[in-house]
Amino acid sequence: MNKQSCKSHTLRRWELALLLGVALAALLGAWLDKSQSDLADQVIRLHVLANSDSEADQALKLQVRDLVLEVAESYFQPGATREETEAILRDHLDDLAAAGAETVGAAGYDYPVTASLEENYWFPTKEYEDFALPAGEYTALRVVIGEGDGRNWWCVVFPPLCLGSVSEPAAQTALQAGLSQDQVSLITGEDEGYVVKFRAMELWEDFQHWLSEE
Repeated sequence: MNKQSCKSHTLRRWELALLLGVALAALLGAWLDKSQSDLADQVIRLHVLANSDSEADQALKLQVRDLVLEVAESYFQPGATREETEAILRDHLDDLAAAGAETVGAAGYDYPVTASLEENYWFPTKEYEDFALPAGEYTALRVVIGEGDGRNWWCVVFPPLCLGSVSEPAAQTALQAGLSQDQVSLITGEDEGYVVKFRAMELWEDFQHWLSEE
């Protein structure tokens, strides 16, 4: 085999290896996307935005959060599905905004407060005391105080992992809400395998979000 043929043969091998790597990456990405999408279909996030980063506005944000969660909880029916919970929230968005505005007014401010349910809202990875949610797009209950320019507060309204009356462990609450055992293991980091999958999903979703912003 002459040098030219040897060089062409080597290039073909590298091309095949590159194509194989791209194909495997695409398959892995599709699997991770589906895993995140399936999880997102079972979850409603909560996103509270403060008016500003001032100490007073940040404290006010937490007061609004507490009352919004309390009022939202009063509407929920035991055993309600994710779809039923979303419908309940949509029916009471004005009430939730009014509860937030009541808190703002009682604190001596006149900031407007809005409440909305938004589809495909992107969240970074968030870690809580005994569970975490990977980055990706979720349905979100968004409560915006005033300009909404301050640091945010994120949690979850379904499964009811952030409601004060829920005393069961996160894993049990999530299972009762309809998440699969695999999904519960993913968000609670049940074993090293799920921790690796969570990290891979996090990196992939961050990469996808970065591409969408370029």
